[in-house]
Amino acid sequence: MERAFDNLTLWQRVYDHLRDEIRQQRLVPGSVLSEVALSEELGVSRGPIREAMGRLASEGLVTIRPRRGAVVRSLTAEELVDAYQVREALESTAVRLAVPRLTRSDFDDLERYVDQMDARAGDSDLTPFFEANIAFHNLFCELSGNRKLHQVHNTLMGEIGGFQDRTLSLRGNPSRSVTEHRRILSAARKGDVEKAAELAAAHVRVPSERLQLHIAQRAGKASENGSGAVDAGQEPSQERAS
Repeated sequence: MERAFDNLTLWQRVYDHLRDEIRQQRLVPGSVLSEVALSEELGVSRGPIREAMGRLASEGLVTIRPRRGAVVRSLTAEELVDAYQVREALESTAVRLAVPRLTRSDFDDLERYVDQMDARAGDSDLTPFFEANIAFHNLFCELSGNRKLHQVHNTLMGEIGGFQDRTLSLRGNPSRSVTEHRRILSAARKGDVEKAAELAAAHVRVPSERLQLHIAQRAGKASENGSGAVDAGQEPSQERAS
């Protein structure tokens, strides 16, 4: 295998690679990350891999186990609800800050991402759909002009990213998500700051509210059966909203 990285910012390159693997679910929750195996696979020494693991652990993406390597974290349903509540606050604030600053070019970029989502909403492989979705929300945060908000949002999305399929099952079909994005953008084009922020908050709130219902239902069953906590990696429901 060709060496994947050069010697410049080596740990950052390893970090970016592993983070992308986790976000795209090529490394699923529970996957064991061995320094030795990664060193051989990526053609780098174990030092940069160890640094990258530390960064991933600080972002809540992996859990480091002494003398046993790291493992990709599996969020509990409660942790995922917490993350979505924070995301709601961040993105509604980002939209509120960004709308007065948006240029024609910014609107064109946002519209392009929504069109990309629309074009891939019917695909069996929804990876391009999710990539355009993330890019839309990330751009709004970037255009807010608040660097700290953008930084925190980026970290949060890295943590949530591994559960995209679960959150989509909570939201409904991809076409519904596209419609919600178009409504946010329409309000922003009209300069209606509060309406756009309200729609952005409602868009993020949908999976959070349905997941809270799922937790309550699971808790009821668990109390009846004497079983334990709910894991966010479990399928919330086989039923999808139409």
